[in-house]
Amino acid sequence: GPGLKVISTLSVGFDHLALDEIKKRGIRVGYTPDVLTDATAELSVALLLSACRRLPEAAEQVKSGGWTTWKPLWMCGYGLSDSTVGIIGLGRIGQAVARRLKPFGVRRFLYTGSGPKPESAAEFGAEFVPLTRLAEESDFVVVTCALTPATQGMCNKDFFGRMKKTSVFVNTSRGAVVNQEDLYDALAQGQIAAAGLDVTTPEPLPTDHPLLSLKNCVILPHIGSATYATRSTMAVLAAKNLLAGLRGEPMPHELKL
Repeated sequence: GPGLKVISTLSVGFDHLALDEIKKRGIRVGYTPDVLTDATAELSVALLLSACRRLPEAAEQVKSGGWTTWKPLWMCGYGLSDSTVGIIGLGRIGQAVARRLKPFGVRRFLYTGSGPKPESAAEFGAEFVPLTRLAEESDFVVVTCALTPATQGMCNKDFFGRMKKTSVFVNTSRGAVVNQEDLYDALAQGQIAAAGLDVTTPEPLPTDHPLLSLKNCVILPHIGSATYATRSTMAVLAAKNLLAGLRGEPMPHELKL
């Protein structure tokens, strides 16, 4: 409405806000970065392991009676040891993911984004590369960038076509960074090995969506920040942002427009 002074969002993402209109009207925006970094990074690693080691598929086999005698190659997946991990968006969450993956014995980290971040990359010896090279050389691709006009639909037919047939794709950023039709084709045709998504377009994803028919796609209901402690901290921060905004004071975390 016309009297709107402050918006406080319970998220680190702000792609759901009409920022141009908000800026024009001088409305202040509070958001909740930092406090959900660890929870989202943990979930990203869990999703990556679930997809590459085929955990949901394997659990289903136990329930359906598919688990019979021991077979050497049954339910085999791909491991992180000695692998190359490509991170799209080496921001707070991207760095936290790399920090957690490094002890798994990852051999090399690649990253891409709007520009090199030598200070952030140094900790992991990560190399800044173009998106095409990241697709071609990574065994695991983890998307942790913000949704912007530049990143919308970035992971598309060309991108998946460049990936290895043995590679695993994970997205915990925003659904619209991925062209879902192209991802479906890549997974269905064996162009890539598996995918794990915590975010989709739309949310919730319709239960008859083609991606849900695939064995090699693990989809979660956007639970990146869903730990009790993190959601509680987010709620408190969102309330503090809102109150500070209404008082005309500096917000603990204000989005600079």
